[in-house]
Order: sequence, then structure tokens, then C-alpha cells
Amino acid sequence: MALKITDECINCDVCEPACPNQAISMGPDFYVIDPQRCTECVGHFDEPQCALLCPVACIPKDPAHAETREDLERKYLMLTARLSA
Repeated sequence: MALKITDECINCDVCEPACPNQAISMGPDFYVIDPQRCTECVGHFDEPQCALLCPVACIPKDPAHAETREDLERKYLMLTARLSA
């Protein structure tokens, strides 16, 4: 399941550089997560780095983008294959 950033975001800039998949970018009002690139850090870390570092805990799982661990692993493999190509 991809993560999302809620409107409680304070734009502290901690999450964006922590994302190994470059899934986080500045939206119109606060940071947003691209669900096509978010793997919850599967393949990189044991837990999502953005949620771990967020000082206001505004990064929950996004029920609109439900994915299994296997789905996230496949997405990770596709993303890393693109980066190395």
C-alpha cells in the first residue's frame, strides 16, 4: 500500500530527501507522494523512512492504493531496473 501525506504536513522538508524512490515532491500546499513510485521503502529499508522521520506523523498508509508486500517488491524491482538502465 502506498503512503500519503495528509494536510497536517508542515513542509519541514525531512521526507523528500529520505525517499529512496524519489516518490515525494512538493504539491500545491504540502508534500505529496506519487503512489506509482512509493514502495513503503520495501527493497531499501525495513520501514518507510518518510513516516519514520516525520515530526508530525502525517504519513499514513493510503487505502486508495492497496498493495501487498509482493506488489511492493515487484514495484521496487521495476523502479530499480529503470534506474540502472
